[in-house]
Amino acid sequence: MTVVPYKDQNVSKKEQVAQMFNSISGRYDFLNHFLSLGIDKRWRKKAIRILESAKPKLILDVATGTADFALQAMTITPEKVVGIDISEGMLEVGRKKIENQGLSGKIELRLGDSENLPFPDNNFDAVTVGFGVRNFENLRKGLSEINRVMKPGALLVVLEFSRPSRFPFKQVYNLYFKFILPKIGRLVSRDKSAYTYLPESVEAFPDGDKFVAILQETGFKNTACTPLTFGVSSIYTAQK
Repeated sequence: MTVVPYKDQNVSKKEQVAQMFNSISGRYDFLNHFLSLGIDKRWRKKAIRILESAKPKLILDVATGTADFALQAMTITPEKVVGIDISEGMLEVGRKKIENQGLSGKIELRLGDSENLPFPDNNFDAVTVGFGVRNFENLRKGLSEINRVMKPGALLVVLEFSRPSRFPFKQVYNLYFKFILPKIGRLVSRDKSAYTYLPESVEAFPDGDKFVAILQETGFKNTACTPLTFGVSSIYTAQK
């Protein structure tokens, strides 16, 4: 079953996700950092450090949103980062952040679809996806497209929410993620569906070994999964 933000709408998941992020884009960064208690910043730093030894010159950031991952990638001094997202509202916020940091010449944001990437084969030295793969309408198609635009040997780093399995953190997490977070998110974002969709999409996502298996099915090798913060999030790495 496909999890969508707006269950009463008869349009594709892709269209609904774009609508949702356009709706909450102005408050997304505040809520993201507030609801994760700022831990999401540490997760991004750790994910980008994995790329450092590879010294990628050209990085693609898929589902870039407000460009937090793209901005973090600049700490390893690539020549350029290209971010792509289906929400123009999120990209507008990201462009302002990039301009404020004087990085407009280094980071380019484009409106586009992760399942139909507007780039040639074998183009990027590395690809990152931060909290975006669970929003793909067709997960395997999106991953296959990512594989297509990567150079042979290039590294993929995916940061995504996962589900803790150990007592008592599993129970605390479920209480917060399913009951408290949606209420706060709904109050601040004024979108009653967006932060109900978040725990539902995480619950439906094939995390851990299941996602690693899907990476392998879509052409990746040297796959690995590293859980973070008791399994609340995970970093997945894979190579073309």
